[in-house]
Amino acid sequence: MNETELLNEPQSGILLTPEGYRKLQLELEHLTTTKRPEIADRIRESQQHGEFSEDNSELDEVKFEQAMVESRIGELKAIFGNAHILEMDSIPLDRISIGSMLTVEDIEYADQFDIRLVSSIEADPSNDLISVESPLGTALFGHEKGDTVVFEAPEGKKKYRIHDIKR
Repeated sequence: MNETELLNEPQSGILLTPEGYRKLQLELEHLTTTKRPEIADRIRESQQHGEFSEDNSELDEVKFEQAMVESRIGELKAIFGNAHILEMDSIPLDRISIGSMLTVEDIEYADQFDIRLVSSIEADPSNDLISVESPLGTALFGHEKGDTVVFEAPEGKKKYRIHDIKR
C-alpha cells in the first residue's frame, strides 16, 4: 500500500509522523539499554544477597515491572514492523488527513487552537496530538478548510470550524 492510500485510509497500517517515530525509537532504546539492564541488576543483586524469598512481594514487583517492560518492548517492535513513516511533503493541504496540522475553532467558546491529527499510536491530547480514531479525529478526517464538523465529546456535542490546514 502506498503512502497516498495510507493517507486516505485512517484505519490502514501504522502511519507515524517523523517526530512520533523518533519518540518511539527513543522509548525502545531507553527500555532496552537502560531499563532492562536495571531490572536484571536488581534481580541479580537481590538474589546474591538472599533478599528474595519465595513469598517476597519485592521480587513479585520487580518481576511484574520486568514483564511490563518486556511487553512494551514487544509492542514497540511490532509497531516498527508495521509502521510507515509519513513524509510531511505528502500531506495534502486541501483536505485533512493523518499528519495534518489544523487550526480549529470551538464555535461555542470562539476559541481557536492548533492540533495535529495522528495515528492512535502517537496520540497525546495533552500535547495537541489527536488520534484519527478519536471522535474529533474521525469527525475532522477528510474535511476541508472552512468546513464545520460536529462530534460527540464527553461533555456533549461539540461543533468545530476548520480555519486552516498545514503540514
